[in-house]
Amino acid sequence: MNTEFRKTLPGTRLDYFDTRAAVDAIKPGAYDTLPYTSRVLAENLVRRCDPATLNASLSQLIERKRDLDFPWFPARVVCHDILGQTALVDLAGLRDAIAQQGGDPAQVNPVVPTQLIVDHSLAVECCGNDPEAFEKNRAIEDRRNEDRFHFIEWTKKAFKNVDVIPPGNGIMHQINLEKMSPVIQVRDGVAFPDTCVGTDSHTPHVDSLGVIAIGVGGLEAESVMLGRASWMRLPEIVGVELTGKLQPGITATDMVLVLTEFLRKQKVVGAWLEFYGEGAAALTLGDRATISNMAPEYGATAAMFYIDQQTIDYLKLTGREDQQVQLVENYAKVSGLWGDSLKGAQYERNLSFDLSSVVRNMAGPSNPHARVATSDLAAKGIAGQWDNVPGQMPDGAVIIAAITSCTNTSNPRNVIAAGLIARNANKLGLARKPWVKSSLAPGSKTVALYLDEAGLTDELEQLGFGVVGFACTTCNGMSGALDPKIQQEIIDRDLYATAVLSGNRNFDGRIHPYAKQAFLASPPLVVAYAIAGTIRFDIEKDVLGLDAHGNEIRLKDIWPSDEEIDAVVKAAVKPEQFRQVYIPMFAIHEDTGPKVEPLYDWRPQSTYIRRPPYWEGALAGARPLKGMRPLAVLPDNITTDHLSPSNAIMLDSAAGEYLAKMGLPEVDFNSYATHRGDHLTAQRATFANPKLFNEMVIEDGKVKQGSLTRLEPEGQVVRMWEAIETYMDRKQPLIIIAGADYGQGSSRDWAAKGVRLAGVEAIAAEGFERIHRTNLVGMGVLPLEFMPGTDRKTLQIDGSETYDVIGERTPRATLTLVITRKNGERVEVPVTCRLDTAEEVSIYEAGGVLQRFAQDFLESATA
Repeated sequence: MNTEFRKTLPGTRLDYFDTRAAVDAIKPGAYDTLPYTSRVLAENLVRRCDPATLNASLSQLIERKRDLDFPWFPARVVCHDILGQTALVDLAGLRDAIAQQGGDPAQVNPVVPTQLIVDHSLAVECCGNDPEAFEKNRAIEDRRNEDRFHFIEWTKKAFKNVDVIPPGNGIMHQINLEKMSPVIQVRDGVAFPDTCVGTDSHTPHVDSLGVIAIGVGGLEAESVMLGRASWMRLPEIVGVELTGKLQPGITATDMVLVLTEFLRKQKVVGAWLEFYGEGAAALTLGDRATISNMAPEYGATAAMFYIDQQTIDYLKLTGREDQQVQLVENYAKVSGLWGDSLKGAQYERNLSFDLSSVVRNMAGPSNPHARVATSDLAAKGIAGQWDNVPGQMPDGAVIIAAITSCTNTSNPRNVIAAGLIARNANKLGLARKPWVKSSLAPGSKTVALYLDEAGLTDELEQLGFGVVGFACTTCNGMSGALDPKIQQEIIDRDLYATAVLSGNRNFDGRIHPYAKQAFLASPPLVVAYAIAGTIRFDIEKDVLGLDAHGNEIRLKDIWPSDEEIDAVVKAAVKPEQFRQVYIPMFAIHEDTGPKVEPLYDWRPQSTYIRRPPYWEGALAGARPLKGMRPLAVLPDNITTDHLSPSNAIMLDSAAGEYLAKMGLPEVDFNSYATHRGDHLTAQRATFANPKLFNEMVIEDGKVKQGSLTRLEPEGQVVRMWEAIETYMDRKQPLIIIAGADYGQGSSRDWAAKGVRLAGVEAIAAEGFERIHRTNLVGMGVLPLEFMPGTDRKTLQIDGSETYDVIGERTPRATLTLVITRKNGERVEVPVTCRLDTAEEVSIYEAGGVLQRFAQDFLESATA
């Protein structure tokens, strides 16, 4: 630990590091121009780096040299049970590989404290009009996931530095915001800023607290767990000035949907954003958290707010200890992290957004940045005429209305607003339409406590929004089964059915197999659409119903005022509620159970947990990058949901057929996400999204939708999994050709693992989302980026070609993609090697993160 700049924090017995002095020692006066993010990164370096690395890295921060590698050292890792579990499955497999080479498997442990929260496996099988929905859903979750939970229980005992929050307690990001992040850490008598990486793209939720927290794939998290620095190119830090204030009746959801659209257009993919200005200063922490949570939807790596009085007020509200709250305030003011000390910060790019311009909004269909004002629904062709036939579902029927997701349920104003609109609707005799499957799944148990305190629980239950679980549910595609009669009507009438949810993702095919499209909306709007029953309803103008006197009721008649929402929040949300929930949840319990073996006893018949194959056969060998055939030629905006869906598994899918052969009843197929610990199931999810458009598959002059490809050289159109099996048998190396923004969405390892296991050695695209690109590198897949002006269309690629890659793989080198057409014509195309750092080159050349760590571990053990 560097001690040159160590000082004592006033008012405490704790030390801290004088980062201002360290920065100014390199360049006098530079500290005052650094953005907040750079100051936190600088503190991370001063605390952790040796003098040579410290000097070089601080120089990069000051000069903003983004062409150099930059290390930072996250203080902790947070995981949800899908990616977190698969990361731990990988570590368990690594232990096996180490043992087979004569090493001590018990020495393979996370070095960095790792918290795993089980929040992604609960499905809404029983919906919000069932008073026992929560208990029933939890029982189903335990039954279906017994293999997974058995493994997770083993990890608690087998690995050091791993703690587990069991199912039924809330969502990873909301728990992180409300409890886990101390904002300022204390270890060994030294205070320093909290930093973390999380195995989910929405980890920036706690950026709202002033904490650098970024989403990574499980592979990158594994590297951090095992004690390595997280290496990156020094990011572009963009200042986003928020001016004005929100208009009456406008929610934080409305605000973030407009910001998502705005920031996508400003091309902030991969950037680290800092929000500042009078508008930002006036936002509550809950509103800030809504913005930070949606960082992956606008493509940013981080979405930072600085520490100020709003931060302190929130820490008090959520029941943090007085001593900790005082430490955060003192530290921030002394170290230069308090908001008022950042007036001179200089950004590489400045953007400005007027909050007063925000109107009521939704997003959809299909993309979170496809924002539409509710006043424009008819003009956009979303709202319109429909046949209101008694006993039938209408066109555009809303079959799912879900208040869900940490994005919105971590903001008390949003949840209270939903409760108040339900109360007002009940008073006027309005009701949810019978075909709407409604649910309330808060990200924290505190939500249930303050809804009870406000007297709004019964009001929500009356409209069908009873608590179905404390988990991600619908936002993660865990919507559960529909009523069989409703499902059959959708099939028989080929009905355009939709979902409305207060989540952060609405990609095609994600929310439910029978919801053809989905729309994101604020919690109170979700309630309103449950009453309306169809997306064709003009929510601002149409009549929701009649009161007892025959008067027409519209949205404006039940929408609560801001003053009422704020008054209820002030009266009902209390620090003791957070203490009541979190003190027992995080109490340290000594494990008195029997010890476990350091090697996991893999269950051979499990379809959830299986020893990973990454050290075996071709995966452990070289990738020649020659003679590759395209598995797919894809358009822009391919998401990780296209690459590896998370929703329910259908019987007629490749994964469904496999599970049926393994003896699993269809009712317990569960989701693709829950089976990612078993590569034999998860492989069959690769490109299994029914909404995929593979440009190799043309029918009647158009690209045909579906999980399809064209087997070459035969030219036969087959299901994607059948082609993958055939190519694996032939040991045929593969490539994927794609458009812009390849790999948007969740930080899903299996979007990279699936293609690697299929034999994909390289992906050539116009551009990559950051997390997915690092996942590809972590699996030993080479990302290649076309030069501007060159793409699959200008090259007239149709999928019948073969491909070679020539050149030395160094950070961002120009390589040559050699395309050999079916007629023998040869085209040489310059592409950028998207191994961005020397660390990434090292990982790729080793075959991936796990292979590289195994090599290093055995070498160090031998030494």
